[in-house]
Amino acid sequence: MILSGIEIFRAFPSFGDKIPERDLVSIPKWIGLGSWLGGALEWHLTFMWPLMVSGAVYLVYQVVSGNYRQVLFTPRDLPGVLPMVRYYFLRGPRPELNESYNPLQKLAYTSAIILGSMVVLTGLVLWKPVELASLAWFMGGFRMVRIWHLSTMLGLAGFTVGHLIMVSLHGWNNVTSIFTGWKRGAGIEHPGNFDHWFDSDSAPSAHRSAAPFPADEMEAFEVSEDVGNVKKNSPELLSGAN
Repeated sequence: MILSGIEIFRAFPSFGDKIPERDLVSIPKWIGLGSWLGGALEWHLTFMWPLMVSGAVYLVYQVVSGNYRQVLFTPRDLPGVLPMVRYYFLRGPRPELNESYNPLQKLAYTSAIILGSMVVLTGLVLWKPVELASLAWFMGGFRMVRIWHLSTMLGLAGFTVGHLIMVSLHGWNNVTSIFTGWKRGAGIEHPGNFDHWFDSDSAPSAHRSAAPFPADEMEAFEVSEDVGNVKKNSPELLSGAN
């Protein structure tokens, strides 16, 4: 959608008056998708539907599952943002965390939802300016809608790039979990449950029913580096380092 949007913007690369036209920026033709305005619009409108459907499914899932309570940024999370910024970017101390997502993550995910909604809403106004004239007026006019659409797109793209960088810095296991929906987590299991643990059908129930492991029975062993590889899943992972 970004590439086709660039091609659409190339048709009038300005936010000023059309006459006389003063181009804001000169965009090379090879960057865009669609070859010309009509072709770019067809690509853009085609990609619009998967974006809207997937976004709607995501929002419905968040509400129905109740997962939104974990990711929604609220005023009580505000004091925790700066400590997380210091930790991530200024090598500050790691704040104590009691939730699945820290305040900075919540702020990023909530902002992404808002930006995604604004991208769709402003895009619909640009697509149907006559039918949605009242909404265009509320947003400041057609010219401002174009600015809003571009700004929210840049914000959403920035979130995506920043999110991938931050996830990759925390290990490849986190990157693969984006696509698989799960990641290998640390856990303590009794040797008697190992066969169940590596059985994909019984592992979840065996893990949930396992009693707390007695501290006096714990013993530390060196393990293979393959433990951090999500492609590896076998008892050999527990046989020690190679």
